[in-house]
Amino acid sequence: MEYRRLGATDIWVSRLCFGALTISPLQRDMTALAGAQVILKAFEQGVNFIDTSQFYRAYPPIRAALNQYGSSDEIVIATKSYAYDEKGMALALNQALDELDREWIDIFLLHEQESMLTIRGHWEAVEYLVKAKHQGLVRAIGISTHHIEGVRAAALVPEMDIISPLLNYRGLGIIGGTKEDMVEAVEFAHGCGKGIYAMKPFGGGHYVQDPAQALQYLLDLDALSSIAVGMKSCEEVEMNTNLVKGLPISTSLQDAVKSQPRRLHIDDWCIGCGICVEKCPQNALCIKNGQARVDASICVLCGYCGGHCPEFAIKVI
Repeated sequence: MEYRRLGATDIWVSRLCFGALTISPLQRDMTALAGAQVILKAFEQGVNFIDTSQFYRAYPPIRAALNQYGSSDEIVIATKSYAYDEKGMALALNQALDELDREWIDIFLLHEQESMLTIRGHWEAVEYLVKAKHQGLVRAIGISTHHIEGVRAAALVPEMDIISPLLNYRGLGIIGGTKEDMVEAVEFAHGCGKGIYAMKPFGGGHYVQDPAQALQYLLDLDALSSIAVGMKSCEEVEMNTNLVKGLPISTSLQDAVKSQPRRLHIDDWCIGCGICVEKCPQNALCIKNGQARVDASICVLCGYCGGHCPEFAIKVI
């Protein structure tokens, strides 16, 4: 496994990052024990980087894996929060420290930022994270974003160390321009000294039939230190780590992974309140005949809609 430095920080991460969204209640909803086994498989394959979020509610399996692994200080954890003020971010950081049983969080990001305007709207939270960084509770701060303008904005903010943008070889889910525009923004941010790790390389599962091409596209971008991939099985971990390492993939392993498609499921008890439509960053949802409907061609299976559903009627399965 190759490791790269994240921008100007002293944090070194594996080229493959374990995305915890897939094992979380928003998607596969795995038990802490089952999720931990998948994470441990990633550790065994050289992955030292986990991406999660307060919103995912995936801290229990990560903690279980860290406890079993033993050398948890070697593992880099990035988490995120929607908190916009000091009080909310303090709660988010303390929750992460407590539920992960750690003395510090390596990377703490503002979740789903869109532009300089939204970053400034969260500035009280940023200032709190800067203080936490000085206190040794956080090593680096930054944003995650689906927006090209979000990347460009964070690149110009001195307090930001890390940016996690959505990027894949077909540009699915990118907001505000094309994949070429996003690559240009990422390269600009990298030139500003920011550490960059991409998310959604498979477009939420749309490109899982051709994982080698999807991963190679991002591996060829020198500005990216790592690629966050959601994985829900040891087979997926083995395939993705082999691809990143340039090792061959057996036909049986490919078949095992490709036989596990994912989709957004909306239950019959959906009340059509429209909250999911408002929260979907891809505009992939609408209300039709009193219930939510999804445009599968543009949905990236982030599961955020399900996390906001008051009826628990939406899930990725």
